[in-house]
Amino acid sequence: MTYMPRIDRRRFVVGAAAAGGGLALGLDIPFGGPNVIRAADGSPEVNAWVVIRPDDTIVIRIARSEMGQGTLTGLAQLVAEELECDWAKVVTEYPTPGQNVARNRVWGSQFTAGSRGVRESNEYVRKAGATARAMLIQAAADQWKVPATECSATKSVITHKPSGRTTSYGKVAEAAAKIEPPKDVALKDPKDWTIAGKPLKRLDTLPKLTGAHVYGLDVKLPGMLCAAIKDSPVFGGKLASFDAGKIQGMKGVKHVVKVGESAVAVVADTWWQANSALDALPITWDEGPNAKVSSASIAEFLKSGLDAEQAFVGNESGNAKQAIANAAKKVEAVYSYPYQHHATMEPMNTTVLYTADRCEAWVPTQVAEAALASVSEASGLPIAKCDVHKLPLGGGFGRRTAHDFVQQAVTIAKQIPGTPVKLVWSREEDMTHGRYHPVTQAKMVGAFDANNNLTALHMRISGQSILSFVNPQNLQNGKDPFVFQGLNPGGAEGAFGYTIPNLLIDHAMRNPHIPPHFWRGVNNNHNAIYLECFMDELAHAAGQDPLEFRRKLMGNHPKHLAVLNAVAEQIGWGKPAPQGVYRGLAQHMGYGSYVAAAAEVSVTGNKVKIHRIVGATNPGHAVNPAQIDRQVAGSFVYGLSALFLGECTVKDGRIEQTNFHDYNVMRIAEMPKVESIIMPSGDFWGGVGEPTIFVAAPAVLNAIFAATGRRIRSIPLMNEGIRTA
Repeated sequence: MTYMPRIDRRRFVVGAAAAGGGLALGLDIPFGGPNVIRAADGSPEVNAWVVIRPDDTIVIRIARSEMGQGTLTGLAQLVAEELECDWAKVVTEYPTPGQNVARNRVWGSQFTAGSRGVRESNEYVRKAGATARAMLIQAAADQWKVPATECSATKSVITHKPSGRTTSYGKVAEAAAKIEPPKDVALKDPKDWTIAGKPLKRLDTLPKLTGAHVYGLDVKLPGMLCAAIKDSPVFGGKLASFDAGKIQGMKGVKHVVKVGESAVAVVADTWWQANSALDALPITWDEGPNAKVSSASIAEFLKSGLDAEQAFVGNESGNAKQAIANAAKKVEAVYSYPYQHHATMEPMNTTVLYTADRCEAWVPTQVAEAALASVSEASGLPIAKCDVHKLPLGGGFGRRTAHDFVQQAVTIAKQIPGTPVKLVWSREEDMTHGRYHPVTQAKMVGAFDANNNLTALHMRISGQSILSFVNPQNLQNGKDPFVFQGLNPGGAEGAFGYTIPNLLIDHAMRNPHIPPHFWRGVNNNHNAIYLECFMDELAHAAGQDPLEFRRKLMGNHPKHLAVLNAVAEQIGWGKPAPQGVYRGLAQHMGYGSYVAAAAEVSVTGNKVKIHRIVGATNPGHAVNPAQIDRQVAGSFVYGLSALFLGECTVKDGRIEQTNFHDYNVMRIAEMPKVESIIMPSGDFWGGVGEPTIFVAAPAVLNAIFAATGRRIRSIPLMNEGIRTA
């Protein structure tokens, strides 16, 4: 991206793809040979992705964010594989987004969401490693005055094969940094990988164990003050007034400032002092017309869309409405899905140092260039006078692709120039001012002929559009394509896995005032429940085995079918289950990967015990199988927590849940045994952080039906009086 004095923040969030922000990077330091760019310690940059120190330490730049999903290690493996370096000597660092913009976005996309970290950057980071390897070999060959074709590299050592001479990367890095990069490099066949594709230990585990890992909450700068904030309890409301005089004498309090049109912040020596004073601050709110909205009124609003004439079509073939009208048998059901919170363990926070000609922020962000745009916008300074230092995230799940908290922090710091200010949201502020999984309902109608063959399916979704809130200019003639994740005719973002003669999937857009956002798995989560639970209903209505019913419709979808067959085989489908244990399954496709799950449950009264859950994933390529296995397990924790416990309700226009006492998560004792099947086909690149979350809930819901004969069409299950055993 070329330099622009200002960057539109919303356009940047979706379109710009963000870079990171470590403190260790320098730009062009003018010593040494011509055109050598150096890190802050003076070590030469072989290319933008690889810095090699004299002691043979390999510094790999990571543009994407690390939030526990393992992207940092996976991307480092891909670079190291092509670099042929010693993995034991690899360390990583983040470039800042300011540096990325200044260098014409040499690190490319730094957007870290939608399971895109590896799947969208794998090729160019591999090429970065291969290019650096070629330059290092050429530098050694030049010193030896031999053809580079006679030289090879392995584990950071270059060998001249005819003579047996060797040298290390650290010894030739300076010379390599001056060599013109080759225009074309060949990449390894994955079957020859020795670093990528292996279950290597994560690079960030040790600093987490020792406490060296610095999260946003850990940032400390000389003279730093701390801020706590309260925003209007009703989205769309405004700040009417506050009486700062009532708290000015409280210990540690330095400033009381208005933040935008709807919030007030207290700045003090410590965050506890700031938050305590904020709780004591008399505040009057103008809550506006949204203060009358409730969960019940939102549900009625969405219900109106289920039979509305106007709807956006996402997938259509044949004539579903006519086929349904002429059907020998029709099955109909209405499902619903609630608001849910990201509930990251680390609440929103940002540290900012503002002066009249410079503004820097320390941010746990999934989109660092968008955070940079937010800093520029809020500070009023051009991009060239701003930067963001990206930090590891204590959870992201999509929430940290929005930067409302960054803009607040800059707005506060701008009123106290020259003083670093760390804004930290309280857990209550975080819970009630999030960006939520969209609320939806779905009317499902299936039609059979006289031989119990499925002839038609109409899926009408009524509910929120994330894109309408986040980036409305990207709507396609008013339609939000994200709504149809997992339901599309084709494509990597989620293809429909069945062939049905007459199909209609459409969306009646209904946007309440609660802001929706990308929440791990996004629309796939409810779409998979609606589709896979209804497919189960259709199978039972036809008197057919749920697996065989699906198989008959999946002949043109071999990758969907392969993962479904894999979980069915491992769970023992078709064989007797243990006494009192019942099974359910589901499949889906999203973020480039094919996934399926099968669950075994038993039900006693109102208690459900999940004994086993098997997840199969085909991500195309498996960069680190151990991390994929952990991501599958983690996604099941997230998905099952949402199934049993996850709901944000609205009363008087505001979110009612305020902390983990009323927005709970699964405990270790409640979690089932998780069995992961990783089955990469090797012909594409898919994501792994989100896909298996889709299938956890429908597999368990279908198993509960098998156990009880009760079809549950809305979640969380706690609202049905059901809890885990």
